[in-house]
Amino acid sequence: MMPKPITAADAAALIPDQATLAIGGAGAGHNVPDRLLEAVGERFRNTGQPRSLTTYHACGIGDNDRRGLNHIAHEGLVRRNIGGFWGNAPRMITLAREEKIEGYNFPQGVLSHLLRSAAGGEEGLLTKIGLHTFVDPRYEGGRVNKLTTEELVEAVAIGGKEHLFYRAPRIDVAFIRGSSVDARGNLTMEEEVGTFSMLSLAQAARANGGVVIAQVKQVREDQHAKPVQVKVPGVLIDYVVEVPEQTMTFITDYEPAMVDRQAPYEGDDLSLVGIKRIVARRAAQELEKGSFVNLGYGIPDGVPIVAREQGRLDELTFLIEQGQIDGVISTGLNFGAMYNPSAIVDDGYQFDFFHGGGLDICYLGFAQVDRAGNVNSSRFGKTMTGCGGFIDISQPTPRVVFCGSLAAKAEVAASDGKLTVQHPGKIKKFVDEVEQVTFNGHYARQQGQRVQYITERAVFRLTAEGLELTEIAPGVDLEQDVLAMMDFTPAVSSDLKTMNEHHFTKA
Repeated sequence: MMPKPITAADAAALIPDQATLAIGGAGAGHNVPDRLLEAVGERFRNTGQPRSLTTYHACGIGDNDRRGLNHIAHEGLVRRNIGGFWGNAPRMITLAREEKIEGYNFPQGVLSHLLRSAAGGEEGLLTKIGLHTFVDPRYEGGRVNKLTTEELVEAVAIGGKEHLFYRAPRIDVAFIRGSSVDARGNLTMEEEVGTFSMLSLAQAARANGGVVIAQVKQVREDQHAKPVQVKVPGVLIDYVVEVPEQTMTFITDYEPAMVDRQAPYEGDDLSLVGIKRIVARRAAQELEKGSFVNLGYGIPDGVPIVAREQGRLDELTFLIEQGQIDGVISTGLNFGAMYNPSAIVDDGYQFDFFHGGGLDICYLGFAQVDRAGNVNSSRFGKTMTGCGGFIDISQPTPRVVFCGSLAAKAEVAASDGKLTVQHPGKIKKFVDEVEQVTFNGHYARQQGQRVQYITERAVFRLTAEGLELTEIAPGVDLEQDVLAMMDFTPAVSSDLKTMNEHHFTKA
């Protein structure tokens, strides 16, 4: 019953040409079976095999450089990549941009749920998530380039209501990861920042007659794990690769506080400066006691830092899509983990809660906003990051707050309760029409959502007519510093307010 111990090279040799390889984990090494991916890349460089793989990953996987998916981003090795977030794998993005592979970008939660559909032998997933965004087939169908033509999602009507139907994958090989396996091959995750979709991956591969390969830090042949601690039963695992040097993430060897509610920690650099400090302070005004809150990467992750400074953390419950609940969110490349979480669930179950409207408010970033209130956070110019959990989070949540700078590469200074714009910015972010619809303003209004757009210079809200300017920073000139840096002129509230001067002090 014990999975067969093999080397990473042996594991890579098990992957046939034209297979569908599903990969667990997320971001910069969070449960990522990186040694297995590295071995696949090494085998291809040495032998030219395997060829024409379809790779499937619900989360982004990589260090924005060479690890994770970047190991296998070779022309000929990959034929098609289906991912929730591409931004961690610039080498895979290059292949797609150069039309050397087919590619799809679907919501992270949808992809997690599709693994459960595949595990249950279902044809696919019926959901409202993704309607009227770029993943809707009436827009782009989630396709990332011209080479990609097959439709993997359909628009259908059930009971007179619009839905999307996503086709489930058929997994041939699943790469999963844990901390250890016991005498029966049961996989546990005592040193992992999350559990992600490892069980669903294994079940999906088994349902298709495929192979499950687990990377672990330690094989404990003389021990039996407690049944309630087993995350993937050994009976579902075919092979195990032991990697003693396996680290918790790409930048953290092991941090007890990421898996222990009571462990002390130093934490990340919690100082806020510049535009991020201003926007995070203003955004934190929208927090209400008792709220369930989700945060995006970048400027939004400054909101809990402000809440901590204000002594409000005990009033709020922060949740992130990777499955962690009620802790302090980490920043930088370790974003996606939490310090002192009170619980960690599989990401698919976390998305059940999100899709069901469990969040009260979410804070997300943006690359572009247009006059209709549409937001693009997935593809702009030559940059393609993908949507990640953005659509899963923004569509079902009653209050949505977008956080970012008014213009890209702007320079400002805040002191004595006022803002000085030293350089207005090089690229306008408030445009006539977004390049890609990651959030649909009109659809949000139909669903009764309350939407705000908070920048360092101005605050807007979404109305039936589009964007309305409701607040302006003290010290800035409306025409020169705000409207001149927008491609369109928004409605201006008859009760235009000045943002709180406290946001523009160093204290």
